[in-house]
Amino acid sequence: MSENKVQLEIFEGPLDLLLYLVKKEEVDIYEVNLTKIATQFIDYVQLMKELDLDIAGEFLVMAATLMYIKSRELLPKNQQMDLPEEEEEEDPRWELIRQLVEYKKFKDAAARLQERELIQEQIYARIPGRPEFTVETTNAKPEVSIFDLVNAVSGILKRYNQRPQTRDVFEDKWTVSEKIELLASLLQERKRMRFSEVFEKIENRSEAIVTFLALLELIRLKQLRVEQSEPFAEIEISAAAPAPPPIPGAENAVSAEPTEPSPA
Repeated sequence: MSENKVQLEIFEGPLDLLLYLVKKEEVDIYEVNLTKIATQFIDYVQLMKELDLDIAGEFLVMAATLMYIKSRELLPKNQQMDLPEEEEEEDPRWELIRQLVEYKKFKDAAARLQERELIQEQIYARIPGRPEFTVETTNAKPEVSIFDLVNAVSGILKRYNQRPQTRDVFEDKWTVSEKIELLASLLQERKRMRFSEVFEKIENRSEAIVTFLALLELIRLKQLRVEQSEPFAEIEISAAAPAPPPIPGAENAVSAEPTEPSPA
């Protein structure tokens, strides 16, 4: 599937994925079972590699760190006590939890700043005339991350794993470009649909992966909007709203201070 590979910028890093998995487990960061999280993290990394997503090296480093922590915790208690003193002093588990706590503080602060930015965008300077458009106001919904999308498609792909295997070999009939056109026309008809509905008529795993890559490409191009009513809820897909028209006279709404006449 190398010809169908999509160059997708994943702004979320390994700590984002860890926080996502902690929220999914609905536990406090200090009480998280890193052994269980390590298995889930590696499953996500393997799935992203299967989907031909470009994964930064930090994900692989984090996977190795989690596997090391998991191997330590699986040791019998008497063998854990025999670890070198320097390893006991620098417990990688607590160091990782400390990083998660600090990272979460920055994420929460960034989210609050983004909320203030959205509020500020609804405030306009007083200018001559009245804008001829109305701003659509909607309730803020949880942001859909790349990990939400990977989690959703993971459930779709598991359906094909449960189907009985046959010896028939089917040729890939779809490309990412073709699926992009199909999804664009489908959303023009439906306007809005659930994530699972996109894959209802998919015949095999290969076509499902191509469809998912096409979906990611449309999201990257800001042609689609993905939303959730609440965290980990069903993902809803709709066509992205067009940009609002410019406010008449906004380009002339600069400083109103009078200028001093030039000396004669």
